[in-house]
Amino acid sequence: MAVVTVVDITAGPSVGFLPLVSLGPAFAGLAGGWRRTAFIGALALLLCLGLGVYDGLFAGRRGYTALASVAGVTAAGLLAAVMRQRREAELASVRSIAEVAQRVLLRPVPRSAGHLRVGVSYTSAVAEARIGGDLYEVVASPGGVRVIVGDVQGKGLEAVETAAVVLGAFREAAHDEPDLRSVGARLERVADRELHGEKFVTAVLAEVGDDRSVTLLNYGHPAPLIVRADGGVRFAAPPRHALPLGLGIHATEGPDPYRADFTPEDQLLLYTDGVSEARDRKNGFYPLAERAALLKDPDPELALQALREDLVRHAEGPLHDDAAMLLLRYHGS
Repeated sequence: MAVVTVVDITAGPSVGFLPLVSLGPAFAGLAGGWRRTAFIGALALLLCLGLGVYDGLFAGRRGYTALASVAGVTAAGLLAAVMRQRREAELASVRSIAEVAQRVLLRPVPRSAGHLRVGVSYTSAVAEARIGGDLYEVVASPGGVRVIVGDVQGKGLEAVETAAVVLGAFREAAHDEPDLRSVGARLERVADRELHGEKFVTAVLAEVGDDRSVTLLNYGHPAPLIVRADGGVRFAAPPRHALPLGLGIHATEGPDPYRADFTPEDQLLLYTDGVSEARDRKNGFYPLAERAALLKDPDPELALQALREDLVRHAEGPLHDDAAMLLLRYHGS
């Protein structure tokens, strides 16, 4: 508005810059509240009136036309500001509901459980989303610390609903069932009953007891990564691949539990395919085993933060799939 005023005074009334004063309330309506827009609009009307008198434009129709333009743009800016503030209030309400849903669905995991220290990282591929189709949970049960990390086929609200069903079943089964195979069998029954069509959930279950080993049960999920205290790295792949949860209609055998050594200072990283299948510009997958050294921070949460930041750098932008990581660190005390 100041620039338009200077140019109008310098160029004279013959050029016709006066209606451009309305740019002030126009931008105010896009960026500010209705009070600020009204103030800028009133200031624009005063400037238009003063410049019109100075240029002698009210002797004809040009001055009144410019004044009407500024008044019209100010009214439109006020309307835009009010509507935008209402949408922002609605969005804030939706975000608060999403945060509550996240706390119910993906509630914070305990920082320690039994002999374990625990860290978790979740990154949604949907902008502004708090929850998605990846799931995780840690339960301290009489049989040991039981963990699940899974990935629901599909996206959106249906994926969130499916994740809620699987997590609810796991939380009960982890406390009630005597061993990991029974927990998995219960999840299979729930998934076969609740999931319809082509829906399925890949998942890996883990149980850490007091015998310095971890028992794993894998339903078509990426193999967990074990990082040894001496820096050695290996994937704990299942001896036989099994179908994901929800595909029991095909009447195939479920997975067999298998064991791996898990001793003090070892780390177990469970993750979803949003991590292992993240691609760079050359279409190369994320080299998870090569980046295991990033998990050196004594705090599991900070260790996962370093790995997540490296994952985003590898993808060179926002991730195209949800990425969940859960780190179990055996501290032995």
